[in-house]
Amino acid sequence: MSTPTPTTLRSLYRSLLRELPPRTSRTPSPLATHLRTTFASTPATTPTSSLTTANLADSTSTSSTITDFSGLDAAGATKTALQQVQEAEQLAAYLKAQRTYVTLVERYNPGMDMSDEERVRLSARRVGMNLPVEHHKE
Repeated sequence: MSTPTPTTLRSLYRSLLRELPPRTSRTPSPLATHLRTTFASTPATTPTSSLTTANLADSTSTSSTITDFSGLDAAGATKTALQQVQEAEQLAAYLKAQRTYVTLVERYNPGMDMSDEERVRLSARRVGMNLPVEHHKE
């Protein structure tokens, strides 16, 4: 794959949008708007040249280790379109893995957000006991 095809770019764009947190309002998030303009305005030879870490970090709360899509590598040389597409694919895979991880943590640690009293009450019920009703002086 020497140059990304429009189908590849469309698929990459959709996979990045899929990983964004859902919006309750009808307006798209600033990152979704930025992704749309970036993918729509750039030709197939420079797919994600204007994506930056600052824009990604402002719109999502994933991590500060998101790679830089500014079009420059660490040495300051310009990246090829293939390198930019590969980095965008890696970002999409990372965001998908983070979403899956959060889902699994919530599923297998259901008492994570419970109070101590609620956790004790449910533990007692699990073994067939009910806690006594506490008497509160008023």
